[in-house]
Amino acid sequence: MTTSVVLEKVEKRYGVFDVIHGIDLQIDPGEFAVFVGPSGCGKSTLLRMIAGLEEISGGALMMDGERMNEVVSSERGIAMVFQSYALYPHMSVYKNLAFGLETAGYKKADIEPRVQQAARVLQIEPLLQRKPKALSGGQRQRVAIGRAIVREPKLFLFDEPLSNLDAELRVQMRVEIARLHRQLGNTMIYVTHDQVEAMTMADKIVVLNAGRIEQVGRPLDLYNHPVNRFVAGFIGSPKMNFLEGMVEATNGETTTIRVCGASVTLPRGLRHVETDMPVTLGIRPEHLDREESSGIKLADLQIDLVENLGDETLLYARSPDGQPINMSLAGQQVIFNGSTIPAHFDVAHCHVFGPDGKAL
Repeated sequence: MTTSVVLEKVEKRYGVFDVIHGIDLQIDPGEFAVFVGPSGCGKSTLLRMIAGLEEISGGALMMDGERMNEVVSSERGIAMVFQSYALYPHMSVYKNLAFGLETAGYKKADIEPRVQQAARVLQIEPLLQRKPKALSGGQRQRVAIGRAIVREPKLFLFDEPLSNLDAELRVQMRVEIARLHRQLGNTMIYVTHDQVEAMTMADKIVVLNAGRIEQVGRPLDLYNHPVNRFVAGFIGSPKMNFLEGMVEATNGETTTIRVCGASVTLPRGLRHVETDMPVTLGIRPEHLDREESSGIKLADLQIDLVENLGDETLLYARSPDGQPINMSLAGQQVIFNGSTIPAHFDVAHCHVFGPDGKAL
């Protein structure tokens, strides 16, 4: 059982302050959509509006074609998992899973199979008689998710559910939630500030900034084709390098940019550019290499710090004109702090942004 969610010019105001600015969005049945963005961008507020926990100031929320603005939260067919586990400490895991159904008036014969099914899906059957204090953080989060599953909702809402877990458990729970989505097939909306979570879990990513949608798309579409500098900098780890430059020449077929103290010619024309126009060249750290065969030479870089991580080597460096540049090299590299190495890049993997931050 799945549902579609459509936002039409949705707004949220607190007094005279606008925090959500006319958002249009469609989430298809069975889709796993992730709202991602920095703190304060409005992603949790938007989720709470979908849940019915915040009033909608303007526009319409539609679920399966039906307007939901005035429908109370309990009648929207949703279940929500919060950052806080919010388990009842004096109840067993079984009672925590069953309690919501009991208060809703379900009979014991109807509650038992739902609880057992949720426990099987989440692999917490051996924990049903334990109290929350006897559980690990990951187990508590699975119980919190289980309380949502037993309600058999059409729509799951997750509000930064992994923020309280350590790094290893976060990875494990990402796998668990992705598996849960494949198994149940429900529509899910997931809020996070962690772009790695977004990239690894989402069918569709919604990048939010200051109450507006910057871009919507599949993870690799956003990674490969960001529409502006904000999206380019937010999606991808390590973060994209942004190098300030100036257009030296353009003829519709090639564009020459003065950047890092040198002239770099890109074998492609750019829209809406002209000579002496300031631009930003964007290159991801993993798309830089010291081998000449990798493409055009960017500059000779001064290495400030080398991080040897085993499977990759991260370099924190500076260009001849003092701009910071990070490189991510595959495998284990013998490079020393203070040394100088050349940096080359494939023009197919670079991005150029105009003065307004939009991709050219």
